[in-house]
Amino acid sequence: MPEQLIFDLPPKTAFGREDFFVSPANDVAVRMMENWQSWALGKLVLCGPVGSGKTHLAQIWAEDVGAITLKANTLAYERLETLAEQPVVVEDVHKLAGDSDGENALFHLHNLMHQMGHPLLMTGSGVIAEWDIQLPDLLSRLSGTQLAQLSTPDDILLSVLLVKLFSDRQIDVDPSLIQYILKRMDRSFAFAGDLVKALDHAALAGKKPINKRLAGRVLDEMIGA
Repeated sequence: MPEQLIFDLPPKTAFGREDFFVSPANDVAVRMMENWQSWALGKLVLCGPVGSGKTHLAQIWAEDVGAITLKANTLAYERLETLAEQPVVVEDVHKLAGDSDGENALFHLHNLMHQMGHPLLMTGSGVIAEWDIQLPDLLSRLSGTQLAQLSTPDDILLSVLLVKLFSDRQIDVDPSLIQYILKRMDRSFAFAGDLVKALDHAALAGKKPINKRLAGRVLDEMIGA
């Protein structure tokens, strides 16, 4: 029997404050975000592994303060003077490496935001020293910016993340399945996202429920790949 045709529609991701869970892996960063009025020079860099919640946390902050959010690689096409008239979130700053126009734009945005007195939040994967920023003045600005680091997830955070990822795809799972997955999965946010997507596809293709047998097979395929 041929496999069911699967349409790879993106899940509806929930980004509300009520969907963000605080654990020892992120509580320091959360407190720093909540106390944004105390940021040195009115700016902060939020770093962490892929899928660690940077976008979610940044969106909560943006809604709280009325900030505009944009990707770093679009900065070169923005009217920076207009942009600096309100709080700003610049996501994925690490992707600017080697983009001279983008790096220059972010450097000038730093100066404009400081002049206008509005807070600037920047996000990126890994740590600033690994971003390979080429513009010395921008690297100096970033290196001198207060840093909030999201850590590798603990079991509590991973379990909540898995439940959220399944919920985003409108899938209810038994708590025992979450514990089964936790004992066998790679300890990363990115792996959790890939796993839930793979389980959803496998269940739809085989017209089977997501249970331990299916999870075990998919985990073996992913870890052995």
